Amino acid sequence: KDPYAILDPKIRWYPADEALRAVGGYEKLLPPFVPALREEIQKWRNQGYGGASTTSISLLNWWFIDRHEIADLEGNLQEFRYYFAQREAVETIIWLHDVAKIKDKHDLMRYDQLGRVSANMFQEDWLRYVIKMATGSGKTKVMSLLLAWAYFHKLYEADSDLAKNFLLIAPNIIVLERLKADFGGLKIFYEDPILPDNGYGGQNWSDDFQITLHLQDEVGTISTTGNLFLTNIHRVYETDVDVPSAADEDTRDYFLGPKPVAKTNDSKVDLGKIVRDLDELVVFNDEAHHIHDEKLTWFTSLQDIHNKLAQKGSKIALQIDVTATPKDTKGRLFPQTVTDYPLVEAIHQKIVKKPVLPDEASRAKIHDHESAMFVERYQDYINLGVAEWKKASAELEKSGKKAILFVMTDDTTNCDDVATYLYYTYTELHGAVMTIHTNTSGDVSENVRGRNEEELKQLRKQANSIDSNESKYKAIVSVLMLKEGWDVRNVTTIVGLRAYNSPARILPEQTLGRGLRRMFFGREDVDEYVSVVGTPAFMEFVEAIKNEGVELEYWEMSQRSKAITPQVIEVDHSNPNKDIEKLDIEVPILSPRVYREYKNLADLDVSKFSHHKVTIKQFSPKEVREIIFKDIVEGKEHHKTNVETVLEPNYQSVIGYFAQTIMKELRLFGCYDILFGKVKIFVQDYLFESKVKLEDPVILRNLSEQEAKRTIIQNFKDAINKLTVQDHGDAEIRNYIKISQARPFVVNNKEFLEPKKTVFNKIVGDSNLEMLFADWLDRCPDVESFTKIYPEIHFKLEYQNADGTIAHYIPDFFVKSGHKTIYVVETKGREDLDDPLKIARLKNWCIDVNKQQKIVRYEY
Repeated sequence: KDPYAILDPKIRWYPADEALRAVGGYEKLLPPFVPALREEIQKWRNQGYGGASTTSISLLNWWFIDRHEIADLEGNLQEFRYYFAQREAVETIIWLHDVAKIKDKHDLMRYDQLGRVSANMFQEDWLRYVIKMATGSGKTKVMSLLLAWAYFHKLYEADSDLAKNFLLIAPNIIVLERLKADFGGLKIFYEDPILPDNGYGGQNWSDDFQITLHLQDEVGTISTTGNLFLTNIHRVYETDVDVPSAADEDTRDYFLGPKPVAKTNDSKVDLGKIVRDLDELVVFNDEAHHIHDEKLTWFTSLQDIHNKLAQKGSKIALQIDVTATPKDTKGRLFPQTVTDYPLVEAIHQKIVKKPVLPDEASRAKIHDHESAMFVERYQDYINLGVAEWKKASAELEKSGKKAILFVMTDDTTNCDDVATYLYYTYTELHGAVMTIHTNTSGDVSENVRGRNEEELKQLRKQANSIDSNESKYKAIVSVLMLKEGWDVRNVTTIVGLRAYNSPARILPEQTLGRGLRRMFFGREDVDEYVSVVGTPAFMEFVEAIKNEGVELEYWEMSQRSKAITPQVIEVDHSNPNKDIEKLDIEVPILSPRVYREYKNLADLDVSKFSHHKVTIKQFSPKEVREIIFKDIVEGKEHHKTNVETVLEPNYQSVIGYFAQTIMKELRLFGCYDILFGKVKIFVQDYLFESKVKLEDPVILRNLSEQEAKRTIIQNFKDAINKLTVQDHGDAEIRNYIKISQARPFVVNNKEFLEPKKTVFNKIVGDSNLEMLFADWLDRCPDVESFTKIYPEIHFKLEYQNADGTIAHYIPDFFVKSGHKTIYVVETKGREDLDDPLKIARLKNWCIDVNKQQKIVRYEY
């Protein structure tokens, strides 16, 4: 369930009974290349990315091995990690290029284990890879990583066949606006840890990343150091290809002139010509299932660009398509699909919301009415959807989130009628309903009657900002649906008022996709839901998603049923039986007593380490060839170095591995070069019974032994902690917090208490023991009030753990006994090595607080 955990191919989902996996069903039911590529990538990852270019290895280590922290909205540092789905997609593309050295479709077809792919399935004459990732799983981040990789590969690798010019194509204006939010000002490259620190791996990454961004019509001077063209597909159509002729079957354009281009598609600059004048190019297609749409000449446009490059002895270096549904208009999967992260896995790992449908009893209470009026006929479904939305809205409003209702209709007239009904029937929706008209394919119509270009721009802006509390809109009514690109996070309820007909070529994944994005992003510990209601035909259509492995949940939906949302914990101001002021608990916040003084690691003297010298073991040539590195804590294999695959033994990667491991475990930053030098000296001069040459394959083989690894890492950790971690013996009160001032927050739908002696409306615990203890406290006659110490209270203690590293922990409860005593309580079942240290720190905290003030006594 961990979205960051590396998944073994053997446990990945596939669309059949588990019993069929053992008899070869797995390979037959996935995209043809995916099973073999997953196995190859797993082996390559375990070997430390051996065989890839130096640039690629540095970037992969920086993105997926090194530890990163970025500031959240409140300025607190939070660990940043890429989902495994994102990592696997990036690794696969890099492996195909660097290691497998795929040059054309024939090379790629080697990884079709069952011979299902033939050369005539590929239309393009250049390399095209398709990345299949569920809606909401972060396709934009994958594109940003691969763009940076291609850029630096071309810049740093002498024989690179990639490019420093990029064409990032959106299928429509809605998607383009979303991409602008991430790529505008190249923001994503600096907000995410995409560019390594200068000096990392011997390169000046941040200084060398010199890309000029060109947005749609805002094309500036073409840079010699790199360009990113972000555009709608219409801008790269060749404008002079189809010249009207008297010989045309339809001669209207020849005699009357071509139809004028819609105003919103007018091009102020000929971007198509500019792109065709480049000497090198990598293409990214977002929402790439459009590539076979007859109304969009994606393929012919890209083929023309490729032909122009070919005339100059070049080609499209690489085309990368990303989509949740890589299928053509006949429902066939794109054969170029090389990675697959299906919706069922995204839901299971809580990357997206869980779809919830009404149970049978709830459905039996609603039905169509006999009426020619659309709204009257489907009134039951609309009213149930509004009821579900109102409950979700009331619950989520406590946590500062706005719930959005999304209604899908079949044509513009009915769309407007439903919007009018909502507007006048429900006071909560008066003035808060937005209509968006789409065409029969589900794309936003750029030429809606009576709407000029400025009004369309305003509509797109309002649609993209609807999550904001500043936006007045709470409901969207749309013709059919917004097929992609509309990335609103706060949709809690979807109402579908008829099934989609086949000409629309819309899939259930696309329908649900509009409500799947999480509003509590980064809170994988919390279940989120989207309620889906609608006509029987619509529900039958939605339930077809079961074919993709998605297990739908069925809950009661009625006026009396509870809101289908995460639980909200809040201060219980509305409870007349609680005196919040009397139940409140005030707690002092002390300055840190234990902290790390960042002295220069140059002061570290590796000659003073008091370790047992390691005996050099002798190995046969066969044993020397394979060097295995395992994780020091879990003992899992980290990577292998095969000495036969390199010209000379690479001790730098081995020393670098130890340096990075030490930094990661001690949460150190920006000291890699110094630590690398210290580790190198220690291993070379002091680790073994005699000085050694690091280039010696036997020595490298010795460094893979547990004794050597443990000696290196533990001695450095001990010495660095001794040098930098200090307990200053006292602390001072910096501030006070009141429990009653905690803001509302969400927790999972799990067991809870509704206690009398706490300011909160509910108490949830991390264990059954905590729940039993909370229940006991609520009944204790000498307890005036208590509270579970939730992370949202922002109380935590720093301490030095058993490993010597600074860590933080949150005790379990505050308990107030009378006005003069507050207990800080830690509940424990099994005790581990850190627990006595936590309790000792808590004891010292109480001593420090009681020294600083005499009004309330704090006990542990």
